[in-house]
Amino acid sequence: MNAIFDNLKELFNKNGFRLYMIGSASRDYLLNKEIKDYDFVTDATPIEIAKFLDCDLTFSRFGCVKYKLNNKHIDIVTLRRESDYEDNRHPNKIIFIKDINEDYKRRDLTINAIYIDENYKILDVSKQGYEDLKNHKLRFIGDPLKRIKEDPLRILRAKRFALEYNLDIEESVKKILKENEYLLNELNKAKIDEELRKLKAVEESL
Repeated sequence: MNAIFDNLKELFNKNGFRLYMIGSASRDYLLNKEIKDYDFVTDATPIEIAKFLDCDLTFSRFGCVKYKLNNKHIDIVTLRRESDYEDNRHPNKIIFIKDINEDYKRRDLTINAIYIDENYKILDVSKQGYEDLKNHKLRFIGDPLKRIKEDPLRILRAKRFALEYNLDIEESVKKILKENEYLLNELNKAKIDEELRKLKAVEESL
């Protein structure tokens, strides 16, 4: 099991909240790989988390707090519902929620929506994420074009995940990714550069 997740889940549970692995943390756990990016979600709001955890609240308005444990950087995000991505990156409206069945709807890929609870039970809300991970398939949740227009950075993220986890991309999805690359020009260059660095790191590790 994972000591960092175990320590934090006990703390959250003690204070009446749930904690789940998500994203790369759950993927790497399921693939028996070393967890490098500690991504967790919770039903506690940032303000509630700050009452029992000494965390960085810089991005609390987006439901995200940052924490460091055993020299590992950890992102903890409140379960939420989002809408109206008018700046092609951030939602205009965020509502904190308690239900992972609602939270997953805002996520981009099925392999990014595999929740693992405090008992290490797999909660695959989309019913496809775990199978897609095992079968090396990249699949968007809902309409791929809509997901990309919400946040064009997902174009680069899809390419990185496909490379890192050896995922097959359907030709129709490849076409959508290619045809909408121009949307990346509307994003903050620093964000693009950060994602390109991650992509390069994956390429160099293979």
